[in-house]
Amino acid sequence: MRSVKIGGTNWQASNVALGIMRMGTLPVEKCAAALQAAHEAGINFIDSADIYGNDPKLGRGSSEIHFGQAFKRSDLSREDFFIQSKGGLYADGNQITRYDSSKDHLISAVDGILQRMGIDYLDSFVIHRPDPLMDPDEIAAAFDELQASGKVRHFGVSNFNPAQIDLLQASLDQRLLVDQLQFGLKHTGMIDFGLHTNMTDDGATNRDGGLLEYCRLHKLTIQTWSPFQYGTFAGTFINNEQFPQLNAALTKLADKYQVSKNAIAVAWILRHPAHMQVLIGTMTPAHIIDSAAGSDVQLTKQEWYDLYLAAGNKLP
Repeated sequence: MRSVKIGGTNWQASNVALGIMRMGTLPVEKCAAALQAAHEAGINFIDSADIYGNDPKLGRGSSEIHFGQAFKRSDLSREDFFIQSKGGLYADGNQITRYDSSKDHLISAVDGILQRMGIDYLDSFVIHRPDPLMDPDEIAAAFDELQASGKVRHFGVSNFNPAQIDLLQASLDQRLLVDQLQFGLKHTGMIDFGLHTNMTDDGATNRDGGLLEYCRLHKLTIQTWSPFQYGTFAGTFINNEQFPQLNAALTKLADKYQVSKNAIAVAWILRHPAHMQVLIGTMTPAHIIDSAAGSDVQLTKQEWYDLYLAAGNKLP
């Protein structure tokens, strides 16, 4: 398993991470098996959020409750994983009713996360979504208090555009290290925009403010969520009959490198020189292990482009 320097710092973690969103309704034994498989595969980074999981009995945050219970049952130690979680959304049952980046909410969110997961600190805390009502100075006060108390070591954002990052960073004493963004073979907008510069087709539309280039310039690690999904949450493209050309290309390379299609999809993301970190969300031990194998596959430039084209993209 290769590592990545988070935010260009000396903090090195596995370039494949395990997201625990799906732990919320699983038996604790299966959650423990997923954590053990991740550890055996060389994954040492866990990603969560305070709203993940909505168990009928436990409610919102059940993924973190199950994580904490599974962690205690395993033979793993706190030092085996870097643990990151997100906050800043407010949910009323199944419905998210607002984004909330107020100081009180962020501090309360971290306290809840630590309690549910049964840990003393987070390696990283991420604001889940940009809040139109956010006050950067109020967030800065929350971050200062969380860091001074030892509850959070590092900070980041999720789904923020460059201007939103700059606005927040200007008030912070801490440097933001990550931005979580959807990216994968069927979600390539960040690349399409750059390829279609000075053109008038749909691919030339700048939808994110040049996020890819911005993150590279400012040394923010892009953590890619839903790497196997098409659309936002439409489903996976792996073994999906809607995408025969892409799956044929994945199969060809999977056979060449003796890994799974998932591993090749991971390797495609990691081949980009932005030094991204891939967040995988499967809870099946075998799938965790075979997806993580993509960390050790180095695609050629032509193979990378072949997959990009097979995914339905065109070069101008």
